[in-house]
Amino acid sequence: MPSLKDLRIRIDSVKSTQKITSAMKMVAAAKLRRAQEQAEAARPYSERMNRMLGSLAEGLPTGAGGPALLAGNGNDNVHLLVVMTSDRGLCGGFNSSIVRGSIGIIRRLLDDGKEVKVLCVGRKGRDILRRDFRSLILDTFEEIGRKSLSFADATTVGNRILSMFEADEFDVCTIIYNRFQSAMTQIVTPQQLIPFRATDSHSSEGEDNTVEAEQSEGPKAVYEFEPDEQEILEDLLPRNLSVQLFHALLENAASEQGARMTAMDNATRNAGEMIDNLTITYNRTRQAFITKELIEIISGAEAL
Repeated sequence: MPSLKDLRIRIDSVKSTQKITSAMKMVAAAKLRRAQEQAEAARPYSERMNRMLGSLAEGLPTGAGGPALLAGNGNDNVHLLVVMTSDRGLCGGFNSSIVRGSIGIIRRLLDDGKEVKVLCVGRKGRDILRRDFRSLILDTFEEIGRKSLSFADATTVGNRILSMFEADEFDVCTIIYNRFQSAMTQIVTPQQLIPFRATDSHSSEGEDNTVEAEQSEGPKAVYEFEPDEQEILEDLLPRNLSVQLFHALLENAASEQGARMTAMDNATRNAGEMIDNLTITYNRTRQAFITKELIEIISGAEAL
């Protein structure tokens, strides 16, 4: 049985930890609001740009291959995975869920006989992945958006991907990140960037697209592009790469803060329960010591 001094030290230690987790929860909650607003504000632009590029690609003349970022290089042998995690921990299952999804994709590609290369954004993903896939990791971008996330951060990652694609170092590029849904829910989302693939995977659950569906069934407007679709795509596709990366980084930032706030809230409540249990144990132990001393005194007095 621990002594009263040991119990007091343990209670004080847990109380100190509880203060830290409570402070981290409040900081994460303050950061979450801004990060969530930025992520939600970036979604319409990212989705509309994706959709517009899809329409442009459909309007290319028959037989036109289009830019390399759209058509690819004709191969599907080398896959580049951009795994986006955080540089810091204490955020629940945020990092582990992304890495778990990435490992599933890596193993599936390897089983299909594909070559896989990994580009990490954030130290936590790199630290977990290199346990089993050290040879696949090319490089790691650290401290992305530590002070304030900006479009320049996404451009830095995008330029690295473009330079690798121009050097024929991969055929297909896919980013893996957590899409923010709520403080308690983040969805692991893989998105193919090269070759460009129009997708509606970013549509929020419960979003009503009935009006757009009805409009798409009617006559479609005819557009004339100046310059032609080919030139527009050659200019917009590299820009779209950075836009989609920036959107993914914003979603990841909001997801990280939401996961951290939830994890610290759970830790604070668990610390409170532990303090209550330790306090009960302390009081019972103290009562037992007092009772023992009284019995010894009474026994000594009767012996005299």
